[in-house]
Order: sequence, then structure tokens, then C-alpha cells
Amino acid sequence: MEERVARAQPESDIFVVKGTTGRNGGFRALLGLMGDKGLRFYGSETEGRTQSPGGLIPSDAVVIVKVNSQWDERGGTNTDLVKTMIRAILDHPDDFAGEVVVADNGQAQYGSTRRGGSLDYDRNNAEDAGQSAQDVADSFGDRKVSTYLWDGITTRSVGEYSDGDMRDGYVLEGAESPATGLRVSYPKFRTRHGTCVSFKHGVWDPEDGAHDGDRLKVINVPVLKAHFIYGVTACVKHYMGVVSDKLTGGGSHRSVGVGGMGTEMAGTRMPTLNVLDAIWVNANPSKGPRTRYDEATRLDTVMASADPIALDYWASKHVLMQTARLTGHRDLSKIDPDNRDTRSFGSWLRLSMEELTKAGHRVTVDEDRMNVYILDHQPHRT
Repeated sequence: MEERVARAQPESDIFVVKGTTGRNGGFRALLGLMGDKGLRFYGSETEGRTQSPGGLIPSDAVVIVKVNSQWDERGGTNTDLVKTMIRAILDHPDDFAGEVVVADNGQAQYGSTRRGGSLDYDRNNAEDAGQSAQDVADSFGDRKVSTYLWDGITTRSVGEYSDGDMRDGYVLEGAESPATGLRVSYPKFRTRHGTCVSFKHGVWDPEDGAHDGDRLKVINVPVLKAHFIYGVTACVKHYMGVVSDKLTGGGSHRSVGVGGMGTEMAGTRMPTLNVLDAIWVNANPSKGPRTRYDEATRLDTVMASADPIALDYWASKHVLMQTARLTGHRDLSKIDPDNRDTRSFGSWLRLSMEELTKAGHRVTVDEDRMNVYILDHQPHRT
């Protein structure tokens, strides 16, 4: 992988930190790299390397840390990384008065348990394999950090708070997208600390009778890995953990191959930031998304971007494909973002991009429109 400077406008920024285990200061280094290039993590009244009035996370934010919960071992999001991310949020320079929720929908089907997702596995993706996402949330004591496994509400169709429906469940919108066939769906739930959240509309204030869309922030934290059906799981495919596949009769998962997750992002909420976990990756094009310990390759790399399309394109081409070559795989067509065969990763990534572009989001698969910044962090495994 190499740094590069965009040759055309508009441009998307990709930030890469090599040499991080998820718990050796790599995420802090990532925030510093982002800040040096103008993307400040903290929304603050004061200016600093990682903070500014236009920063991503204000001090009163409700932050959903969207992880992969459907698989144990190396198939799930690295919990060391999740823990350092939460610590960074809580250490907001203006004193964090908001809330963090670690969440996902394993669809109450398939997965390591064959019953959907879990945030409390025995075998996790971490230096300490016993450290689950639930353990991470619990470690913050009386701070407002919790988990919510949306599997438990994925079969319950509900109305919005603004319609007078206070139940936890999934809002299923009207018509299917004519382009992708996806019927947009999203979770609506009350956190353990009593905050009412609509994934699409934001934090519900019962006194004002209104949603605060700006207060809700989503940090999308997938694992970079091969997928035996759709080629690559990364930022865009990760939104399968936002939809309800149950309420859409399996239509949500079928729509991935024609750009459905782009429809979902455009129709609900774009991630505030995408943080792509490549500490351990599965680069075997014929396997994944399930990844056992002995099937993963250690790369100690974390990447980030506000553009999920650009990050998926660049990471699959310059990280996943290169790892596949080095580990002896020859046919890389499934994970090649430049392969545009029908329903291939390169095809559905572009169809997802079209859905986001139509909705007014600036995303790209053109490397001439990408700035890539790389920091080589000290790889201390502590």
C-alpha cells in the first residue's frame, strides 16, 4: 500500500494506520492523522489537533458503534478496537455528556450460533479472546455505555415515535426501491439509559415531541474480510446489520448484489465515520464471512474514511487482494473491485455508489479522486 494524492475533484480522504493491535494507541494515532489532514474527530468550541467546532462527535452526542455481531472468533469486530474507540469518545475534550451504544442486528438467524448475532461470545476477536463486546461495555462502569442486539426486535414492526408508537422494533418503509428492490427498514429502540433512538431520524425528545437528527452519530466498524457470496464484507455490506431481513422476507440480503445497501444508507443515515478493522483479515475468496482463528491473517491495520465506497474500493484492492496473493490464492476475481461481472463485488459496489450519489452523497470508486494517508505506528502488542 502506498500514499497517494488525488488528481481530481471532488476528493475523498482515506486514513490508514499500520502497526496497531487495537489496544496500543493506534486509534488515537488514527485520530491524530485525521486531524492533521483536516478531519477533526471531536466537535468542540476550541480548536486543536483533533477538535474543532465542525468536528464529527459533539460532547452531547448519542453514538451508535455499529459492530459485526453475527460471527465469533475473527469474524466479529475486534473488541480491543471497540474499547479504545469508546474510551476516546468518553475522553472528549469538552467532557462527554452523551451516550455510547454498541449495536448490531445478526438477523436472528444463521451466524456462529445459528440463531443470529451475539454481543457476548465466549470466543472473540481480541488479544484476550474472552473479551466480548458486552464485557467492553460493562468495563466502563457507571458511564453511559451499553449494548443493544437488534436481533431481539428484528421481527417486530412498529411505527415511529412521532406517530405515537413508543415500542422498540423495526420501522418498515413503504415501497421497494425500483433500482435495487430493497424496502428500507431500520431499528427504533430505547437504550439501557432510557434514551429513545430512531436510527433514521435521531434522538427522540418526548418533551419537545421531536427528533434531534444531528445529535445521533453512527460509527460504522466492520471487519475487512472475504464473503463467499458477495465477494467482500466491509463498510457497505456491513449495513446488513442495520436492516431487518426478517420483515423484508429475505429481500434485504438478496438486494446486496444489486446495490441495496446503498439504498439503505441513503434511505436512513450515512455513517458519521467508517472505521475498517483489518487487524485480522480473512483473505480467502472462497470463504467468509465466518472466520475461525486459524483462517485469519494478522495485518495490524486500521483504516478510516467518511466515504464508505472509497474505503471499500481501496481496502479491497490494496489490502485484501494483496493479502490473498501473499497467502497463495490465485483467483481473486471475487474480491477484485474492478471486476464488474453481474452481481460481483465490483458491480454491486458501483450500484451502491449510484444509490448514494442519487441521494446527494459524495462517494467514489475513482482512485484519482482519493487521498490516501498512511501512518506507520509502533507495533507494541501490549
